[in-house]
Parts: sequence; C-alpha cells; structure tokens
Amino acid sequence: MRVVVQRCKQAAVSVDGQTVGEIGRGLMLLVGITHEDTEQDAKYVAEKIAGLRIFEDETGKMNLSVQEIEGRILSVSQFTLYGDCRKGKRPNFMAAARPEQAEPLYDYFNRELRAQGLQVETGVFGAMMDVSLTNWGPVTLIVESK
Repeated sequence: MRVVVQRCKQAAVSVDGQTVGEIGRGLMLLVGITHEDTEQDAKYVAEKIAGLRIFEDETGKMNLSVQEIEGRILSVSQFTLYGDCRKGKRPNFMAAARPEQAEPLYDYFNRELRAQGLQVETGVFGAMMDVSLTNWGPVTLIVESK
C-alpha cells in the first residue's frame, strides 16, 4: 500500500462538478493499493498516518499529529500511484490492484482511520475526480506498508 500524505490548510474533491468531500486543516491522502496488500497493510498505514507528528506545536516544531490538532482527513483512491514509467512513454499500471480487490481494502483503510478517532471524507472510488488543496508548508510524505 502506498499513500501520498499532504499536510493541508484545506482540500476538496469533486465529481462532475459536485463536491463530494471537503476538509479544513488536516491531511489530504492519495491512496494506492497493489495486489499483495492485505487488511494488515491497511491497518498499519492508517495507524502510521494517524500518529505522524507533522504539525507544529507552540514552539514551531513538528511535534503534533493530525489527531492532536483535531484535523480531518480527505482520502482519495489513486491507482496511478502504482504506475511504472521505467519503460516506454506510457505508464504500466499492472502493479495496481484491480477494483474488485482495491475498493474493499480502500474502504477498510478509511474505517481504520475512523477507528483512530479521525473524521474522514472521501472521493468516489473509480470516478474521474478533481482534487484541490492548499498544501501547508508544503509538507508531502509517502507512507508505504512494505
């Protein structure tokens, strides 16, 4: 499992011009799932993200988690995170899990984030989505399960 984590001041996702998920300060997540991923991977990544200390404390040091600042999560499925661009000019997406495997695991991942006490908004799995955000810092990290 591969997740791009972006600390944000605000983020939103829309489908066909309609906003389907929107948050203020917190974390924007782009979530990629590969064939070997399991619920154990999803749980590990959710717990890791919930506890990441990437928000500043009163001294300006990155010392607080999204939980501690009472931030929110916007989680968007993103199969292109497993695009292989090493050969040719067109990415190969064979490493991305098929929708029938990825969607239940993506849903499980979001449930695990909620189990950490986080408010989670999502996009629409498999839809063509427009995502906007104000990256705060900017701070962008990649969290992987393996």
